[in-house]
Amino acid sequence: MTPADQARDRIRDDAVEAAFGKLDLDTKTLLLAGRDMWSLPAVPAIGLQPLVMSDGPVGVRGVRWTADDPSVALPSPTSLAAAWDPRLARRAGRLLAQEARRKGVHVLLAPTVNLHRSPLGGRHFECYSEDPYLTGAIGSGYVGGVQDGGVATTVKHFVGNDAETDRFTVDNVIAPRPLRELYLAPFEAIVRDARPWGIMTAYNQVNGATMTEHQYLVQEVLRGEWGFDGANVSDWMAARSTAGGILGGLDVAMPGPTTVYGPALAEAVRAGEVPESAVDDAVRNVLRLAARVGALEGAPAVVESAPAPVDGRALARELAARGSVLVRNKDGVLPLDTSAGRTVALLGAAARDARVLGGGSATVFPERVVSPLDGLSAALPEGALTYAVGADPCEELTPADQGFELVAVCRDASGTVLGEGGLPTGQVQWIGDDLPAGATYEAMASIEVRGTFVPRESGEHAFGTRGLGGFDLSVGGRRLWSGVQEAGEETDPFEAFLGAPHERARVALAAGEPVEVSLTFQVPDMSALPLRAVMFSLLHLAPRRDPDELIAEAVEAARAADTAVVVVATTERVESEGFDRSDLTLPGRQDDLVRAVAAVNPNTVVVVNAGSPVELPWREDVAAVLLTWFPGQEGGAALADVLLGEVEPGGRLPTTWPARFADAPVTGVVPADGRLEYGEGLFIGYRAYERHGVAPAYPFGHGLGYTDWAYDRLEVTADAVRVRVTNTGARPGREVVQVYLAPVRDAVERPASWLAGFASVTAGPGESVETEIALPARAFEIWDEEVRGWRRIGGTYEVRASHAHGDTRLTATLDID
Repeated sequence: MTPADQARDRIRDDAVEAAFGKLDLDTKTLLLAGRDMWSLPAVPAIGLQPLVMSDGPVGVRGVRWTADDPSVALPSPTSLAAAWDPRLARRAGRLLAQEARRKGVHVLLAPTVNLHRSPLGGRHFECYSEDPYLTGAIGSGYVGGVQDGGVATTVKHFVGNDAETDRFTVDNVIAPRPLRELYLAPFEAIVRDARPWGIMTAYNQVNGATMTEHQYLVQEVLRGEWGFDGANVSDWMAARSTAGGILGGLDVAMPGPTTVYGPALAEAVRAGEVPESAVDDAVRNVLRLAARVGALEGAPAVVESAPAPVDGRALARELAARGSVLVRNKDGVLPLDTSAGRTVALLGAAARDARVLGGGSATVFPERVVSPLDGLSAALPEGALTYAVGADPCEELTPADQGFELVAVCRDASGTVLGEGGLPTGQVQWIGDDLPAGATYEAMASIEVRGTFVPRESGEHAFGTRGLGGFDLSVGGRRLWSGVQEAGEETDPFEAFLGAPHERARVALAAGEPVEVSLTFQVPDMSALPLRAVMFSLLHLAPRRDPDELIAEAVEAARAADTAVVVVATTERVESEGFDRSDLTLPGRQDDLVRAVAAVNPNTVVVVNAGSPVELPWREDVAAVLLTWFPGQEGGAALADVLLGEVEPGGRLPTTWPARFADAPVTGVVPADGRLEYGEGLFIGYRAYERHGVAPAYPFGHGLGYTDWAYDRLEVTADAVRVRVTNTGARPGREVVQVYLAPVRDAVERPASWLAGFASVTAGPGESVETEIALPARAFEIWDEEVRGWRRIGGTYEVRASHAHGDTRLTATLDID
């Protein structure tokens, strides 16, 4: 820090102490409890504004579930990690800070740095990688970028929230070494390198203690060992104990207005159950956070003027291309030949209706979405592109979307309109005070989702509901269903609010002919609930055509084209927050579509629109496979850039891609008797594949570009390596040089090799470039369970300069004391 920075830190500290000195016990404890769903209370007497929080990590939704104030939607975090570029992650963070400031948000609830322990993890798409070093590097860049813009982050979910099944109650049993060397490691790196202003503790337990009450991991490790000086915020509804939380280092219990803090915490202090000093520590942490983001009078914000504006659309497009991973490119079929007369058949429902982001709390509503069909239609000459559905991955009812224009109208018991608001889809998700202007929980008796639907296809359309309570459903002025949906057996707190989807009626409709739709929900009495919310959905499913006919149409289109591009995808019912997957298969008849198209067109390119690994049983039968993850709002434009060679696919796999589900080394995500044993220890991801001698479909770090690279020279010292590479191809390109360490003879149990560092380089045709990559001291250390500390393991190591794990280009030996 510069002397000027240190001086400003002292001013902030003085302002915090001055404000703190004016607070009584009741005000202190209120300050630690959410006042509503997304903010902490203001304290005008000390010049404290309400601290406003918002979900991330791919955008900043703000405090309302609405598209009235759109958000930039960036590619999924796994895509960001696939770029292997912390500087790019920092640019993404700066854009999100810009979005947060625009929406009046002080704290972004991101990034998610849990690991890809298993490919079945439901929020796999929201995490970066299976590797702790790569996760820490990308997370540090992201946090640094957000905080460059003067906005706080809450690095989450501390710790062990690596799956969704029973996440609210599960006890994840993790031995000390894997806990330190794998799961805590990204958090430690981010605290050390980016100094985050916030952290979020998870729902789950670790080794018998709930994370919002975990004195050892929060007080001793996070704060004591690592020196974290920010605010510790609970995951939403994760705080369950007043004394346990405050003594365990939890500063803020969210959401409000009813939490285990506030009056309950003041009472615990007065009863002698909690020392007031514990409350004081938490209050200082919250005031320090407010000072840093400019919400405390008399304290200079860390960033007083916003950085230079960022073009959100342009950066979203760049990120999507940089994160795209080309895992197969037989005979250089990509980039596509765009000479005159060449034609492309674009196939798959996901090419038309792109899935650009994951579900759950990561949802944002962008101003626009560029689908693959949109992107290629704009980029190719007229007449060069044909389209066929081929196969639709969505076989279940989903919130009304394509063709629907909807509003939600709130009425009182007399039918008088209290307020209304636009809906981005048929899903209503109002939590806390997120209600249309004029509406209140006390006055609302009903909410009607109504509007117009213009079908794209003629035939029998299915309509349904999701939610708990009484409903009336009408289409075209005719009541189709009226009834009450009772609660089921959902265990996740958010799934319990939403219930399960149910089909209610089918209606024959004609393509292009508008029809009025209405779903009225009877609002129950919520006065006794600690958190009031309205969650229900109008669901729809388009007519189902014969799957064989759809595939046959796609085959004919592919047969007539020079190149066939098939887009396959997962759906929100397959891959989302709140549940884990049970297998890795693509939904619907998408595998059959790919096989049929590849049989008639040798130039078949498959684009995989999924946030995490899926089985690709046809991968050796197609010419190219491109992984685009959930590519964000500009995904279709970026896809056109990559396919047509305007830019190079810049990504490398941040997670190992299994050949089949049976090969995945860790598939246990379901607890037994409330406990989930991390019995694999240190061996997840590529570490496990190497240990068991199993070849994946595509290894960790793999990814192809549009040029070739020669690795010329490797020089090694005890703390760094230098690698010289040459672009031997005909066009400029980017290479990610990866450095792995492999002990030659090991006296302790460790993986056979692990990532120690990486660097991204660019060069023109025939150009050589050198890069220096630091070898961190931690790369040579293990957590010694006997002494409860880090221990350096001396000996001889093979240093591998690699294109991917297992694709070693140069080696050298290094002796370490």
